[in-house]
Amino acid sequence: MTPHILIEAITPAVDGGQYPAKAVVGDLCTVEADVFRDGHDAIFVQLCWRQAGSRAWNTTPMTHLGNDRWQGSFRPDENARYEYTIEGWTDHFATWLDGFTKKVQAKVNVSTERVEGELLFEHAAARAKARSQTALRTAAANLRKAKDSEAALSVVSEPKMRELMHANAAREDLVSHEPPLGLIVDRPLARFGAWYEMFPRSQGRTPGKAATLREAEARLPDVAAMGFDVVYLPPVHPIGLAHRKGRNNALRAAPGDPGSPWAIGNKGGGHDAVDPGLGTIKDFEHFVGACHDLNMEVALDYAIQCSPDHPWAKQHPEWFYQRPDGSIKYAENPPKKYEDVYFVNFDTPDKEPLWHALKEILEFWIDHGVKIFRVDNPHTKPFRFWQWVIEDLKAKHPELIFLAEAFTRPKVMKALAKLGFTQSYTYFTWRNTQQELVEYMTELSRSGMQQYFQPNFFTNTPDILPEILQQGGMPACKMRAVLAATLSPTYGIYSGFELGEHEPLPGREEYKDSEKYEIKVRDWNAAGNIKPLITRLNTIRKENPALHQLTNVEFLPTDNDKILFFAKRSEDGQNTLLIAVSLDPFWPQQTTAWVPPHLAGVGPGGRYEVRDLLSGEIYTWSEHNYIRLMPGDKPAHILRVERRF
Repeated sequence: MTPHILIEAITPAVDGGQYPAKAVVGDLCTVEADVFRDGHDAIFVQLCWRQAGSRAWNTTPMTHLGNDRWQGSFRPDENARYEYTIEGWTDHFATWLDGFTKKVQAKVNVSTERVEGELLFEHAAARAKARSQTALRTAAANLRKAKDSEAALSVVSEPKMRELMHANAAREDLVSHEPPLGLIVDRPLARFGAWYEMFPRSQGRTPGKAATLREAEARLPDVAAMGFDVVYLPPVHPIGLAHRKGRNNALRAAPGDPGSPWAIGNKGGGHDAVDPGLGTIKDFEHFVGACHDLNMEVALDYAIQCSPDHPWAKQHPEWFYQRPDGSIKYAENPPKKYEDVYFVNFDTPDKEPLWHALKEILEFWIDHGVKIFRVDNPHTKPFRFWQWVIEDLKAKHPELIFLAEAFTRPKVMKALAKLGFTQSYTYFTWRNTQQELVEYMTELSRSGMQQYFQPNFFTNTPDILPEILQQGGMPACKMRAVLAATLSPTYGIYSGFELGEHEPLPGREEYKDSEKYEIKVRDWNAAGNIKPLITRLNTIRKENPALHQLTNVEFLPTDNDKILFFAKRSEDGQNTLLIAVSLDPFWPQQTTAWVPPHLAGVGPGGRYEVRDLLSGEIYTWSEHNYIRLMPGDKPAHILRVERRF
């Protein structure tokens, strides 16, 4: 039969379906499409989905939204790869029923239409199973015997008849969108979680003495008590000696300088070894187990680079960039020089063994309990490599999470997310004004990026001490922590942030006395720390489903651009938060904030009670509300709507 139906403009469909969309287990995945046919006949449209590799499809009818736009939803219930498509066919029964109804209402003779209806029921019965066969044939008989047109219409208008006819309808002109579209369904931690970055060697108590992994475990209860879900470790591998960097990235190391963990490899091993100063692989496994006992997971840095002492430099010099004189080229980012690091050459003629060796590194750490990898500078490696290695590993281990440290051009960041990275660092670090934050959040949550790009809002990193923290000190740390924790379902801090560390190298966005090049010893309970705030933020996040989503953010107007004001509501509408954050770490700020009544679940002029989840204070609010925020003392309100009057 000639196809009459067209299916167009499906969403989500990342780059027209070239890449899979993303979701987490339990999400309501809503699919829309334009579906229409020539002529005036009615059509039936359904959404079909299944786990990739399954034979049978699940189906659900789609709802007509108007203007040939249709919508349907499903909830994937497993951490796996799914696929979905849309089917449409001419709905002969609906077409006949619409015409029959109009003629009956117009008092037109419908004897011919009644015969047509009987035939539709009989044809459906011929395709039906025994129980449905009886019901359909009874309907045909009742249609034939009905004493008048109104009675006949009553017979065929029952919802049960519509269901039976749909289930057993002829679908001669069925059209299915091909190929099916992909959907990666990750576990919930892929979207919602709090990350804490720490150097194990700096968790000791003796200045200049590196802590072992076993000693670093003593710090884990403190991290868990703050409410973190992920402990992210920089590389734990042996560190090279050749051209080892000294303090503050000095070209020469002094005796006892530990070197950068990103200068990977020495005679003790490479990427599949643990630095002896930290312990053994058994100690690493014990550390992972200690995290699990505290309901946390370990994320491990995956950095594809080697020190000149790495075993590969001797075993496989062809895997690196070589100068004309045969020496290996070290890494450079002018004016910076990284003589302690070699980058691998992905285009080496010996490419296949290299790529497999790099995958084997990940497999090694997976076997030792790692399910989360933070990938260092993925934008400097081939896209095709990431697509290959992530697809291959997630097919065997769907629980894996990959975080892209890609502070790079927007299109490159987006491409890495499409190719398989679960999460990405973002530009949040440099978005400070109300306009910047609103525009960036709108891009992340409304532009289509939300179909595949899941942000991780780190407030700081060992490489990046943003200007706002340098200038604003502890008050800036407080407000940035609230922003990161409430705007994005996933956020992170680098250790020392909770102590307000903010001294930079002069003129640089880098920490003075960087932990990358020396061992730190800190008093984690030093006066003035913001551990109580961070603990409270993480508790609020876990207790309020409204903060588990990205796309539900709704920015609300104020008369002061130094205050960001927004709402978040849970999917079921039972959890509504109104959040105001000062963007000024120096001076008090005040504003009148407007809340549309429907957001609070009241009518025009209605009043309601809100509780500040940070302070415990209770306020009565309406459409227009006064807010005053103080740097340091009261940088934000996180208000939960609790009672309507």
